[in-house]
Amino acid sequence: MPQTKHPITDVQLLLPGHLPQLAARSRDAHKGQFGHLLVIGGDRGVGGAALLSSESALRSGAGMVSLATRPEHVPAALARLPEVMAVGVSSANQLMGLLEKISVIVIGPGLGDAAWGKSLLSVAANASLAQVWDADALNQLATGSVELPANCVITPHPGEAARLLGLSTAEVQADRLKVARALSQRFNAVTILKGAGSLIASPDGRVSRCDQGHPAMATAGLGDVLAGLVGALLAQGMPAYEASCLAVWLHATAGDRQGSFGRGLAASDLMPAIRQLLEEQSPCLK
Repeated sequence: MPQTKHPITDVQLLLPGHLPQLAARSRDAHKGQFGHLLVIGGDRGVGGAALLSSESALRSGAGMVSLATRPEHVPAALARLPEVMAVGVSSANQLMGLLEKISVIVIGPGLGDAAWGKSLLSVAANASLAQVWDADALNQLATGSVELPANCVITPHPGEAARLLGLSTAEVQADRLKVARALSQRFNAVTILKGAGSLIASPDGRVSRCDQGHPAMATAGLGDVLAGLVGALLAQGMPAYEASCLAVWLHATAGDRQGSFGRGLAASDLMPAIRQLLEEQSPCLK
C-alpha cells in the first residue's frame, strides 16, 4: 500500500553534521580491525538478496565478508564478488565452524521459510554475536518459532512490523512512532521501521527519524543493501543505535542522489553513492 509521511514529535531528526561518525583509520590499519561479517541467506530462487547484502557490507567498509548460501549459488557469488568468501551450506551443522571466526551476522535476505532457512536461523539465534535480522528472519520471528538473541538490530518494513505485533499494515502506518517503540521494547532490540520517514528506535527510549529518500527507491533489493550496511558499521565498532541511524541516513540519501536520475533505480546503484557519502561524513583518514 502507498506509504505516507506522518508528523512525528519527540524524535531526533537525522541531519548532516549531526550524525554518528565512524572512527577514522590509522595508516597502519589492517582488515582484522574492522570485523568479519557473515551474511546468511539466499535460498533457491532468491540468491541475489544475500549477494546484495554481502556486496553492501563489503563496500561499506567491513574488514572481511563471508557468505553462507545454497551451494548452487556459490559460483555466481564468486564471479560477482571474488572478495567475498562464499561457502555452500546444505545443513545447519556446516554453519557451526563458520561462526567461530565471525564478529557480526546479517541473516534473512533470501532466507526463505523452508526447512533450510529455519535450521540456519536456529543456529544464528543461539550465537552470542551482534546480529542484523531482516526479511525472512523477521517473518520466522513473527511465528514464534525462534527467539531473537541479545544485541540485535531488526529491520522490518510495515508489513513485517504488522506480523511481528499482530496488527494490520494500516494500523502500523497510522502510528509509526508507537509501533517502532513497541517493537524495540518487545524484542529488546534496536528497530529500524522502514518506509517514508524511517524510524530508528532503541530499547532505552531514543528515537530518530530520517526524512531523506526518493520514490525511485520503491524497488526490490533496497532492504538487502540496508541490512548489509548496518552490519558493516557494526563490524567496524559502532554501537547498534548509532550504526542504525548512520546506515539509514546513508541509504536514504544515496537513494535521493541516485533517484534524481528517475525511475529504474536498481538496488546495487546505491552502493557507490553510499561509499561516497560515508567518506564525506566520516573520512577514512584524519
